[in-house]
Amino acid sequence: MSALVAQTRAEVFMTLRRGETLLLTVGIPVLFLVFFSSVHVVSTPGEKAVDFFVPGILALAVMSTAMVSLGIATGFERGYGVLKRLGSTPLGRPRLLGAKIATIVVVEVVQAAVLVPVGYGLGWSPGGHDAGAATLSVVGVAVLATIAFGGIGLALAGVLKAEVNLAAANGLYLVLLLLGGMVVPISKLPGGIAAVARALPADALAAGLHAALGSGASVPTESWVVLALWALAAPSAAALSFRWE
Repeated sequence: MSALVAQTRAEVFMTLRRGETLLLTVGIPVLFLVFFSSVHVVSTPGEKAVDFFVPGILALAVMSTAMVSLGIATGFERGYGVLKRLGSTPLGRPRLLGAKIATIVVVEVVQAAVLVPVGYGLGWSPGGHDAGAATLSVVGVAVLATIAFGGIGLALAGVLKAEVNLAAANGLYLVLLLLGGMVVPISKLPGGIAAVARALPADALAAGLHAALGSGASVPTESWVVLALWALAAPSAAALSFRWE
């Protein structure tokens, strides 16, 4: 356990030292939230744009941390031979992966701690009255999404060269950002594209958070199913294809 805690501390410290990581995981979501809530570039459901964008940007933050940040960092560690050396130490691979997952959770908590107050400052009014049920739904959706996106990031990092993985992760991030219902409502997309988007974990995550934090409704069953399937398939694919060097 002490080795896991020590490695988690090291992972968190290294993450906080990477300026580009902080920009991607905290700075850009805050910038998007302020910009899209203040400048009416996209028409959104409801009276206030911020009520749509707070759940959407929280979803974006989870995706950027679990998929892009984890995937890119792991890809370069693999390319430099760091993973091979750490995996052969007494730390072992399970605790190494556990430390990386714990680091993702820490970063996501920091993101929420920053984005939620910013949202309130912009006039966000969460829907619903059962805060306990909403919190449980948000946590459940975020956990499944983190597993799913983490699996996607590790799948890319485990088979691609570091530079190629960097481009692939950022490209996929942009595609899912546009199709995921985070900054553009899914109802605004053409029918065929919207149908494809609904099968992606980005839309399932955004729809779940919009329901729990926006309208105050229950998370759609479709979102739970899509996230659960991706949370099973993506890590499995990463485990089967991942090369440590």
